[in-house]
Amino acid sequence: MSSPERRPRSLREVVFVDGVRTPFGKAGPKGVYAETRADDLVVRCIRELLRRNPALPAERIDEVAIAATTQTGDQGLTLGRTAALLAGLPKTVPGYSIDRMCAGAMTAVTTTASGIAFGAYDVAIAGGVEHMGRHPMGEGVDPNPRIVSEKLVDPSALVMGSTAENLHDRFPHLTRERADAFALASQQRYAKAVANGQIGPELVTMATRSAENGWGVATVDEPPRPQTTLDGLASLKTPFRPHGHVTAGNAAGLNDGATTCLLAAEEVAEELGLAVGMRLVGYGFAGVEPEVMGIGPVPSTEKALARTGLSIEDIGLFELNEAFAIQVLAFLDHFGIADDDDRVNPWGGAIAVGHPLASSGVRLMTQLSRQFAERPGVRYGLTAMCVGLGMGATVIWENPNWSGDAAEEAAK
Repeated sequence: MSSPERRPRSLREVVFVDGVRTPFGKAGPKGVYAETRADDLVVRCIRELLRRNPALPAERIDEVAIAATTQTGDQGLTLGRTAALLAGLPKTVPGYSIDRMCAGAMTAVTTTASGIAFGAYDVAIAGGVEHMGRHPMGEGVDPNPRIVSEKLVDPSALVMGSTAENLHDRFPHLTRERADAFALASQQRYAKAVANGQIGPELVTMATRSAENGWGVATVDEPPRPQTTLDGLASLKTPFRPHGHVTAGNAAGLNDGATTCLLAAEEVAEELGLAVGMRLVGYGFAGVEPEVMGIGPVPSTEKALARTGLSIEDIGLFELNEAFAIQVLAFLDHFGIADDDDRVNPWGGAIAVGHPLASSGVRLMTQLSRQFAERPGVRYGLTAMCVGLGMGATVIWENPNWSGDAAEEAAK
C-alpha cells in the first residue's frame, strides 16, 4: 500500500494583532516594582491581551513565548509555560522561555511568527520581561575564562557602557554633545506623545505592593525625566571612563517591566475578526565585534533589507531601541539619516521610557503599530536594536492601512 502524498505547503502572511506593556519602573529598592514579582508582570499583560481581544478564544492560542535575559528565580522555570498557566490559559496551551539578551522579546516574535508562517501555529503570544531590580544583568553568570584568557573578545565587551564608549572612539565625529542633544529630544518627544495621548492606551495598570507603603497601582512610566536640559546633561559624570562620553542621561536606565503581543496568520485573524495592526515583511539578525555591540543594528538591517528586496529609502518609520544614544547615532550616520529626523522614534525612546532588557522589542513593535494607524501614507516601518555580546536585530513591518493616495498627499 503506497503512502499518501504529502500536502504541498505554502507560507502564510503573519500579522501583529495587538501589543500591551506594563508601565516601566526604575530598578532598585525604591522602584515601583521593587516588591512585585516578574512573572506577575507578564501574567497581567497576557490577561490584558485577552481582555482587549474578546473575539479570540483562549483555546486557539497555540504557543506562548516569553523572553528574559536573567532566567532565574521569578524569571525562571520555563516562564512562557508558567505565565500561561498563571494567566488562566487552557492547560493545553504550551509555552517556553527564550533568551537573546536585549532582543529577547523581538526573537520571541520572530520565532513564533516563523512558526505561524510555516503552518505550525495559527495564533501565538510573544513577549518579554526583565526585573532588573530583582535580577541585575549578569546575575549568577559564570563566563568561561577562555573568553578573556584566549582573547576571544576584548574584556570591555562584557560591560555594556564600555562598549558604548568604544563606539564613540570608533566614530569620533559622533560627539557627546550630539549624544546629549539626541537624549534631550527623546525626553521631549516622549513627553509630547504622552500629552497627546499617543503613549498610554497600550499600558496595562499593574498592582504593586510595598511592605512600607502598602498596595498601589502603577499607571504611568516611572523613568522619564521631563525636566531634562542640555546643561544638566552636560554636567553628568561618565562612569565608564574618565572624561568619557556615556552618562546616565544619554543612555537607558536600569528598569523593570514586561510586554506581550498577539500574533496570528492573517487568514486566521480575518476568520476570528481580529484587528490587524501590521504585517510582517521580514527580519534579520547579525553578529558584530562584541566590544562595539552598538553597531549591530547596521548589518542586521542591511540583511533584512536585502532579503526583503527593500532599501532604506522605503522605510517611513523607525523604532530604534535607545540603549545608548551613540548606538542610534551610529545607525543613523551609516544610513545617512539626520539625528533629528522625525521618522525616527517620533514618540521618544528608551532613554526616556526605560529599557527592561528582554521586554523592549515588543514595546518598539507596539508603538510602530500604533504609529501606522495614524499615518496611512507610510507603507513600511522598521524596529531594530543592538544586542549584548555583539549582535543586532531588525524586523521590518508593513502598514495594513497604507494608501497610495495618502502617500502622495503626504509627499506634497
